[in-house]
Amino acid sequence: MAPVTSPPDQAVKGRRRATGAAPDAAGLGRARATGFLVPGMVLILLFLVVPAAWTIYLGVTNYRLTGLAAANPEVVGLDNYTRALTDERFRSSLVLTLQFVLGSAVIGQAGLGFAIAYALRDRRGPLRRLVEGFVLLSWILPSSVVAFLWIALLDRDGGTLNALLGIPGTAWLLDHPMLSIIVFNTWRGTAFSMMLYAAALENVPRSHLETARLAGAGTWQQLRDVVFPRIRGHVLTNLLLISLWTFNDFAPFLITAGGPEQRSEILPVYVYKVALSGGELGFGAAISFVMLLINLVIALVYLRMLGRRKETA
Repeated sequence: MAPVTSPPDQAVKGRRRATGAAPDAAGLGRARATGFLVPGMVLILLFLVVPAAWTIYLGVTNYRLTGLAAANPEVVGLDNYTRALTDERFRSSLVLTLQFVLGSAVIGQAGLGFAIAYALRDRRGPLRRLVEGFVLLSWILPSSVVAFLWIALLDRDGGTLNALLGIPGTAWLLDHPMLSIIVFNTWRGTAFSMMLYAAALENVPRSHLETARLAGAGTWQQLRDVVFPRIRGHVLTNLLLISLWTFNDFAPFLITAGGPEQRSEILPVYVYKVALSGGELGFGAAISFVMLLINLVIALVYLRMLGRRKETA
């Protein structure tokens, strides 16, 4: 027996046959759907694909900002990549970058963001709004303003931190540069993790936590057996995003400039000094492409972990 179709359905099918439009959920058809996609694809091509291709090309040349190599660059093959992988300064910057990502993103932003979200999950009223407001304020302030505030806080002579601790003359940015930029970036980026975890915790049933509490489970046991299994996907997504953002973050340059003696020279700062300050644009492009490959590895690891979670769900 043939299915019965309503008049509106018959009218839609009639229009599709008349216009030759392929059936789809929105009823746009292939031509109009393509028209919606073209502007976005053009922007992606201009601002992502073309710069990436240009960077790859520069990485195999000796292109410089000034001199003969700027006017007539030559293709040098993989020489820039070989130089980067054998450069002690590059390896040192890579190690510092991994420390920066681990301390600032994985431990700092993710850990502090979850702690704030979990502490405020059952609270309502002005206290919660006040805490969330201060955390969000640190996120929306421009990096240059935040850097100025932290320089004023950590200054050796008139710094606020030294005045509060009663230890005048302590040069935090000179004696502890990596710790300074890790704490600086943790304070600056915690808001994103806090908001993501706050939304994720709303999906944890209160009855499950209450049942665990009545069964005698402590706070850690509730987190391990009830909370984390429910928000594991959110945790992995958050770690993926903030790890990639932190790996490519240039803001620490504003408070330490990679010093002293390159002790806080993470890879984005190293690329800036080599490519722009040093004028070796080809070598800097090669390092940038190596950074892209490292980002891909980080992303693949997290995506693999997300895939395993879905398989076991």
